[in-house]
Amino acid sequence: MQIPEIHVDELKQDKEFLDNIKRLEQESRELHSVEKAYKLLDAKLIIEANEDEIDEVFGFIVNTALDKLATTLSENKSFDVVGDEEDRAVERAIYEYGMQRYSENDKKGAKELFLVLYHTIDYDELKDAMMVHACLASGGVEFDRFIDEFVDVDSVDLYDVLAFFVMKFTKPTSRLLQEYNDEFLKCKEELKVLQESK
Repeated sequence: MQIPEIHVDELKQDKEFLDNIKRLEQESRELHSVEKAYKLLDAKLIIEANEDEIDEVFGFIVNTALDKLATTLSENKSFDVVGDEEDRAVERAIYEYGMQRYSENDKKGAKELFLVLYHTIDYDELKDAMMVHACLASGGVEFDRFIDEFVDVDSVDLYDVLAFFVMKFTKPTSRLLQEYNDEFLKCKEELKVLQESK
C-alpha cells in the first residue's frame, strides 16, 4: 500500500482543512475530548505547526486525560480501550506520559503510571503488557534497553486500534514476569491499594 504524498504548503492554505482544525480545537475543549485533541494534534503535526502550539495541545491532552483518570479511579470504573475511542485516547495519553517519564529516567513515576493503567484497563493482553512495563521499570531496566531488548518492534500491527501501546515483547509476557518475579510481587502489592478501593 502506497502512502499518499502530503503537500504541507497546500494544506496550510486549504480553507476546509484549516476550518477543520478550528472545529477540532473548539470541540476538544467544549467536550473535554482527548480523542478529538489527538486528531487536532495530528493535524497540527501535519502542517508543521510551531512547537508552542504542539506543546499546548499535548498539555491539554495529558491534563484532560489525568482528570478523566482521576474521575474513573474515584468511581471505581475501568476504561474500555477496545470499544470506546475516548477511553482508548485517555489511556493512550496516560501511556505516552508514562513512556515519556520512563525515557526521562523517572522509572518510579513511569512504574506508577503503568500500574494505574494496569488497574484501569479492561483488556487482559494490554493489562499484562502494562505489568511487564511496570516490572521492567521497577527492576531498573533503562528505557533504551527496554526498547532495544524487550520490545518486539517487528510484530506491531499499524492497523490495530491498540498499536500505540507496546504489547508484544521478545519473550512471552509470562516468562518476563517470571524473570522479574521480585518486581512483579512488589507491583502486585502496590496494586492492592487501588484494588481495595474497588
